[in-house]
Amino acid sequence: MRIHEINSPIKKQNRKRVGRGDGSNRGTTATRGQKGQKSRSGGSIRPGFEGGQLPLVKRMPMQRGFKNQFKVKYSIVNLGQLSSFAPNTEVTPEVLHKQGLIRHLKYPVKILGTGEITSNFTVSAHSFSRNAVRKITEAGGIVKEL
Repeated sequence: MRIHEINSPIKKQNRKRVGRGDGSNRGTTATRGQKGQKSRSGGSIRPGFEGGQLPLVKRMPMQRGFKNQFKVKYSIVNLGQLSSFAPNTEVTPEVLHKQGLIRHLKYPVKILGTGEITSNFTVSAHSFSRNAVRKITEAGGIVKEL
């Protein structure tokens, strides 16, 4: 047995060489068919071209604006909701979650200034509105930004 007699499982096929004369079976039109844009050298139609019919991209309704992929989504709590806590309590995202004021701890917590606050709290959150900070400090509370 010689090396050229081994039946290899890998089929070795030569590259198709087109346009190399009529004797090669791939001359003349070089497997491009007859006339037309796609038979010419450098001739190709752009992606999405539908032969002059209004393309799908233009038929779709126009979407205005854009979606900011870096937007931070907050769990929002209003100051009026904190009135259920006892005075001198430390309010953290975990405490708000236990009370059911926020759904989960996946998002950062933002305290907004809607509503009134009478007792003093130590409020810890990721973000505060200016109005919320003003109302908490006026009531004698402390604001801690996480």
